[in-house]
Amino acid sequence: MLRLHPYEYHRPRELEAALELLKEHAGDVMPIAGGTDLVPNMKHRLFAPGHLVALKGLPELHGIVERQGEIVLGAAESLSSLADHHLVRSHLPSLARAAGAIAHPMIRNQATLGGNICLDTRCTYYNQTFFWREALGFCLKKDGDVCHVVRGGTRCVAAHSADTPPILMALGAKVDTASPEGVRSVELDEFFIADGIWNTQRKPDEIVTRLRVPLPSPGLRTSYQKLRERRSVDFPLLSLALAVGLDGDDRVESIALVVAALGAKPRRIGGLETLAKGERLHDELIEEIARQAYRQSNPLDNIIVDIEWRRAMVPVFVRRAIREALARP
Repeated sequence: MLRLHPYEYHRPRELEAALELLKEHAGDVMPIAGGTDLVPNMKHRLFAPGHLVALKGLPELHGIVERQGEIVLGAAESLSSLADHHLVRSHLPSLARAAGAIAHPMIRNQATLGGNICLDTRCTYYNQTFFWREALGFCLKKDGDVCHVVRGGTRCVAAHSADTPPILMALGAKVDTASPEGVRSVELDEFFIADGIWNTQRKPDEIVTRLRVPLPSPGLRTSYQKLRERRSVDFPLLSLALAVGLDGDDRVESIALVVAALGAKPRRIGGLETLAKGERLHDELIEEIARQAYRQSNPLDNIIVDIEWRRAMVPVFVRRAIREALARP
């Protein structure tokens, strides 16, 4: 049985009090919302904070509303709420689908949007018990100085494995945060960095408070695709999000394609505006977009699944995403 280490659990009633606790116990504290990822990681001794600050009861982090041309999503809203909410299902159906594809209902009822945004990266050599990792000699991400994925590598390449960020990025979402130093807003594209040890700009004493998504234009079509070993529970081996804006003549006005689970951060496929803008999405163009995504996707051996197969699935899922998006009203 894997047991938790001793720690002190704090349950503040307002955001300001939570921020004060993070400041007071700096260096030995972590925020916790649903805890569906953090608690198992604590049992594996990947994290051992002396203090946990609960966020799920903070009213400032709740609510899903339409406001000033945006859908505002509270970071403490559960993934089930996100998947089922009428505003999300009507305006952001692919986000509802991404949230509903995570794990299973019991996890989704507890896990939160903010927790999914801040989900720790995953790797074959990291998400193991302390005994297993010690026998291997630890790794670059935790307790060691060797990367077992990239021999001689000096940067951790543990994989970003969250489901909601790719579609939120494709939709142009912003993330709002709060810390003892104040509040700030960051484009979700810029929030993630290519460092598997800590793959976001978020500071240890900073809390994600909400996500803000622009209301989609009438011609925007979206899709979310997820590759995994089973149809439920599993983390993605590949996730892919598409947002394409069409004019009244079905010509491309904008296109965003984001792939994730291949590296430490979600990757926006480049060059698609030049390739597709002003064109109709005919079969030849779809194939060229699929090839472009394949060329820019290079998975690493950080998950126990063949990397060439995962890469080969990229164009397959691009085709599926585009055709599904075009079929939606």
